[in-house]
Amino acid sequence: MADWLPLMWSSLVPLLQATVTFTIPLTLITFTLGLALGLLCAVIRLFGPRPLVWIVRFYVWVIRGTPLLVQLFLIFYGLPSLGITLDAFVAGLIGFTLNVGAYTSEILRAALSSVSKGQWEASYSIGMNWRQTMTRTIVPQASRVAVPPLSNSFISLVKDTSLAAAITVPELFQAAQRIVATTYEPLVLYVEAALIYLALCSVLSALQGRLERRLGQYGGFLEERT
Repeated sequence: MADWLPLMWSSLVPLLQATVTFTIPLTLITFTLGLALGLLCAVIRLFGPRPLVWIVRFYVWVIRGTPLLVQLFLIFYGLPSLGITLDAFVAGLIGFTLNVGAYTSEILRAALSSVSKGQWEASYSIGMNWRQTMTRTIVPQASRVAVPPLSNSFISLVKDTSLAAAITVPELFQAAQRIVATTYEPLVLYVEAALIYLALCSVLSALQGRLERRLGQYGGFLEERT
């Protein structure tokens, strides 16, 4: 144990650098883009023309039915066969964005569907058009329903970014693997990486709890006690 502590301490800086430089940006960018893509797909599923609905349903079906690691491999290692070569980080951005978009589209579609028909009718009755009704009435109410599952998806994405190591993105887990290759201490380094992931997810879980309690003030008794 005494030999582990100096190794963990000396490796802490490069692991944190990889976290700040790659893991956190990869998570934030892909979740933001994926959320926008998911909202677009949810709106198309609910209000779009049938041909676009079929395309979105096919996209969601493919992404949800295949492993994320396979998707990353297809983008990074498969596309060069077609003459399309992407930087590892860019390939990771595309893969995670497509994956997040598919899952969040289902969350947002369910949240939008949960708003009662009366809210639409009330908005139209005071002269709002479709866009105003969506932005001022429907989306704010749907957001309260969507926040818990979206928060869970965000926390899961933090952990899923470790898969980017498989396509050579130098994020936290890849940094741990590189140190292991020189120190031959996999248990120590992987435990340290796991603790960093655990710390990140614990902070996000605490923030999620505060946000849910804040939103629960506008909900029912059971939501306030959750």
